[in-house]
Amino acid sequence: MRLPPSFLALLLLIFLALAPARADHVVEFLPSYYPHQIRIEAIDTGSAAKRFSSNSIHAYLGGDPFTVRPVPATLGHVDSLRSYLVVTFNPAFGERNARCTAGSSLVRWLSAEKSGYIFHPYPVTPYHSDYLQHLDLIESAKKQYEPPSSQSAPLAFKVLAKGRLAQTLAGSSARGSEKDWVATIEEIDDDKLLSLSRMSNAWLGPPWIKEGWFSSYLLLAETLRDQTERRAAEAIYQRLVAGSYEGEAEHLNLERKLVSTLVAGCERMVVGYTVRREYFNRSDYSEGLENIAYDSQAGLNSPIFLRTVKLKDFLWNGWLRLGVAGKMGAAWNPVGGFGDVAGRIIWAAIGDPAQLPHPYNSVWIANRVTTTPAPPAGAVEVPATALNPEPGTGMLRPTGKGKTARARILYRVLLSSFHDGTSMGVADILYAYSFAYRWGVRSPRSGADYDPLVDTSTALLREWLVGIRPLQAEQEIKPSSETKYVFQVQPIEVYLKRKLADFTQMAAVAPPWSTLPWHVVALMEEAVKRHLAAFSQDETQRRRVPWLDLVRNEWLNMRLASLVEQFRREGYVPPALQNLVTPAEARMRWTALQEFYKAHRHFLVTNGPYRLQSWSGNSVTLQAFRDVTYPLGLGLFDHYAIPRRAYITGVQLNGNRLEVRGDVEKIQRFQRTYAVSREPLTGPVSKIDPEDLPICAYVVVNQEGVVADLGKVTYADAGVFTVDLGRSLKPGLYTIIVGLVLGGNEINPDLKTIQYRVEYHP
Repeated sequence: MRLPPSFLALLLLIFLALAPARADHVVEFLPSYYPHQIRIEAIDTGSAAKRFSSNSIHAYLGGDPFTVRPVPATLGHVDSLRSYLVVTFNPAFGERNARCTAGSSLVRWLSAEKSGYIFHPYPVTPYHSDYLQHLDLIESAKKQYEPPSSQSAPLAFKVLAKGRLAQTLAGSSARGSEKDWVATIEEIDDDKLLSLSRMSNAWLGPPWIKEGWFSSYLLLAETLRDQTERRAAEAIYQRLVAGSYEGEAEHLNLERKLVSTLVAGCERMVVGYTVRREYFNRSDYSEGLENIAYDSQAGLNSPIFLRTVKLKDFLWNGWLRLGVAGKMGAAWNPVGGFGDVAGRIIWAAIGDPAQLPHPYNSVWIANRVTTTPAPPAGAVEVPATALNPEPGTGMLRPTGKGKTARARILYRVLLSSFHDGTSMGVADILYAYSFAYRWGVRSPRSGADYDPLVDTSTALLREWLVGIRPLQAEQEIKPSSETKYVFQVQPIEVYLKRKLADFTQMAAVAPPWSTLPWHVVALMEEAVKRHLAAFSQDETQRRRVPWLDLVRNEWLNMRLASLVEQFRREGYVPPALQNLVTPAEARMRWTALQEFYKAHRHFLVTNGPYRLQSWSGNSVTLQAFRDVTYPLGLGLFDHYAIPRRAYITGVQLNGNRLEVRGDVEKIQRFQRTYAVSREPLTGPVSKIDPEDLPICAYVVVNQEGVVADLGKVTYADAGVFTVDLGRSLKPGLYTIIVGLVLGGNEINPDLKTIQYRVEYHP
């Protein structure tokens, strides 16, 4: 009997997944990512240090086990933004002048003691991608608080010190009580701050989540007490998030003006920031890791880490063992759960987002959808057949004639099978939109179909979306020497009301995607509507029901299993999908979910690269989903590992041209180790590897602090980057900020400033 090619391909993948791996073995295409299994365990920092010494964990996420212990030489580390150190004044204390005077003395007093944090009295940090655009404002802020030459005088007022770092910095002499405090000193965790915008863990956050101006808004806006300043800041913020600006110069000026408005009243003043240091085992071979990518703000607890990390002794199999700080307290449901440290990394492995935030800048990169820009000159006509969910019900209605949009984006959705063996299709994609409009909109018809967390998480999508139009499905073929891989692709047009300067950020507003099959979403909905559970933690308290958990609540699982059986018999189809799914197709879906539950004892079905295999009170084991339909595999994200930097070695004005020279970091590999060397950038372009060519970014600021020009230039054969300054600058003195960006890495850039004067010529 002759076996079909698809079956042979499946046998090949099973063999590859189970066979022992050699370190130098090359696999042409293997679905999912390098580790074959991942074990995630919640442990405290003290235990983490011991587990490193016994080689029972490869990495520890969310905490530093070595704050009071020596770091073993076998460990490497990555750094990311952890928190802000801020001073917040008592609302009863004085007016603006009094606050700013007292705040200046307090920040200057704290600047003399920099232990435990990095002094940086401005909310945009080197870990934000827009650091270059704010450099002149940052340097100006630092000059205001240069520590005095002599020892600082004692503070003339009392402060509340919240947290260990604040208490150490304040000392006992300056600490006040709840009755006599003038200001508080405290750390504000960056991850908790950004979680206010992520809300639902199924959403990675708004498009601008990596921008410093957005973090500044989250950090400072709520403290503004002057209503005029509050309204001014809110107006600027709304222009930024709505794309209400003309050109990139106006865009940057709005960002700078927003931050300046937020800090002007001194209600809360930024003193500096702290860095999260996370460790991993880098020892040779058996216990070591390599190919580490991480996020500038989330660190190792990010989807990009799991998509690149390799075990040195096992190129594409083996067990990755991770420790995480804290407990596994959050419910395991993709709508309103997975919010703790452990939950985030579990969902990063099981879920599969449409796009990922770039780990080292603020653009978005393709994961399960790719995008094609179609920049219109003006309004775009929306096809009458495009669909738009009805608020309150989620019913998919045609938009009708006469609708226009400001942007049209063509997405190519990479389809694959779900963990229960069912195939992803248009119904799964559209049902995600339907869910947002049904559970995110309170209306008389919605009844119990409303959750404030869904409302907040999907508000931007509902505000921008005009229409969705699925196109004819396609196939994508990946040939290889061994076999031919055929993947299903679903093109979908999305029409939006607004535009942003960054196309990737605009495409991240409402991408057509669902990592969950529609039948699992419908099952969760029924559980909530029948008062068996609630999506979000706040709603569990209000409704007095359990927090929806698709895995660990046996009582709930029994009732969900009963619902699945009922829906299987009925061939149940949610109302919004009546025209897209037949009862026979629905019956097949419910049968597959029923069989999955019998085999795995949980309902957490996704189309992600890993599947939940087993769990206990403080640990979970995930299995790679080596399914032949999964379109992403080894090596796809490898170029994000080991971020490299470029350095400016010379800046020289030559008439109306600025010439910039630099060095770049290069990686030299030796089997499973590597070394980073710094080398001058010289010679012709034709002789240089394109990956070693940085981009020179610059911003020109006038004497009033307004961005007058900006741009990016490429390397020239003469060994320099040349910035033309004679284009449209008016007479006056300018500050030019310049930096080199290598491989998209905008974190901790090496920046230089130079003064440039344009003379007046009658």
